[in-house]
Amino acid sequence: MINLPILPILIPLVSAVLLLFLSKRIYAQRVVSVAASFATVIAAAVVLMKVKTDGIQTVDMGSWPAPFGITLVSDMLSILLVLTSSVITLCVVIYSFRSIGSGREAFYYYPIVQFLLVGVNGSFTTGDIFNLFVFFEIMLMSSYVLIVIGGTKVQLQESIKYILINVISSAIFVIAVGFLYSVTGSLNMAHISARLTDIGGEPIVTVLALLFLIVFGLKGGIFPLYFWLPGSYAAPPAPVLALFGALLTKVGVYAILRTYTLFFYHDQPFTHDILSLLALLTMVAGSIGALAYKDVKQILIYNIVIAVGVLLFGIAIMTEESIAGTLFYFIHDMIIKAALFMLGGIMIWITGTSKMDKMGGLIRQYPALGWTFLTASFALAGIPPLSGFIGKLLIVRAGFEAGEYVGAIVVLLSSLAVLYSVVTLFMEVFWKKPKLPQLHVKKQTSSLFLPAAALVVLSVLYGVGTEAVYPYVMQAVEALIHPEIYIDAVLKE
Repeated sequence: MINLPILPILIPLVSAVLLLFLSKRIYAQRVVSVAASFATVIAAAVVLMKVKTDGIQTVDMGSWPAPFGITLVSDMLSILLVLTSSVITLCVVIYSFRSIGSGREAFYYYPIVQFLLVGVNGSFTTGDIFNLFVFFEIMLMSSYVLIVIGGTKVQLQESIKYILINVISSAIFVIAVGFLYSVTGSLNMAHISARLTDIGGEPIVTVLALLFLIVFGLKGGIFPLYFWLPGSYAAPPAPVLALFGALLTKVGVYAILRTYTLFFYHDQPFTHDILSLLALLTMVAGSIGALAYKDVKQILIYNIVIAVGVLLFGIAIMTEESIAGTLFYFIHDMIIKAALFMLGGIMIWITGTSKMDKMGGLIRQYPALGWTFLTASFALAGIPPLSGFIGKLLIVRAGFEAGEYVGAIVVLLSSLAVLYSVVTLFMEVFWKKPKLPQLHVKKQTSSLFLPAAALVVLSVLYGVGTEAVYPYVMQAVEALIHPEIYIDAVLKE
């Protein structure tokens, strides 16, 4: 029998190694990269259906049973995120053919993207806390290459800050894992959860919860630890920014969701109050940035920060409804952020600038681009019946029911900030009459537009077809709200 959960990690890993030997053959790299990305999507879809029918799937590496060996775990949460990441990577790879440039393509761009996907899918799938660190490092090392590939001055400047911050957070991660091991005597996440249940609400568990929050907060872009994010993410070209914006911060948020539902649910009044406060401050900080800037990249990047705050607030409430809303919003945000950064990249490519005040009037020559961007903007803001609506609705409703009135109102106000920022962006770039005469001739954008539009269509279908997705999301929520389901599946008790 094939160990299915390993396939979405193994396929990009094998293809990345193969692509390293094709560095001078650009066309072959493109073909292999698309084929591998498509195969990863198919493999993830197969695992999804297996989890839906047969429950949580596990693979004990080297036939060492849990908790002694390394275990890969595909529950509904992890495989939904793996499938979403794989679809986004496939679209970004196709988008890269025209946008990344032959210079970067020849310098191992495609193999590094596949290595990044190995890290992302591995982080979502692993059932071992030290292995989570390993997959984080694979993902981060890939991102170090992608942030500097091309070697422009701004990339090199921002990469120093980006690498330094992540090296520090990785060091804290190892220290936190060491403390956790000293307390529980295990690295298997299900086994750690069982051990922590025996320990109960000891102060050391709360200290560990805060330590892991710092680690994952740095990687996820939580206030006040997001200071590195706007500059670093704005430096690389559009396809790299789409990957970063859609995937990297979400892995940090996933790690918070996983650890706070599996490990740190014993002393909720303290840790979850801190999580709730940080969520509100993250939304406020992101809203201020999104409204203050007049730069296409910066507006969209600060919208990442807002979304991280919304997700954290859903996790902090920790009811079935809020976790369901968090998962709906999680998947929506990954898809729509990738789409918006790709569409933003097209706008920058057409005009040669990312400054809004130097753009204008694009709707005349590029109507499809304009209306697609507006649709994506409405989805981002949570306008019904688009994909952002159902997640925010559930989170806000859960907030009011839990008595978190301030947080729920801040989520609603942040939605207005998102809507205002992206609609202003649309009006400035597409609708406003340009200050300077447009000298550029109409450019062929179809090869860039199609993969971005595919993600927008997927987002619309995700919003309209919520009922079809609902059973999958609720299966994931059940395992998060009742950690014993996850523990029993991994430890086979």
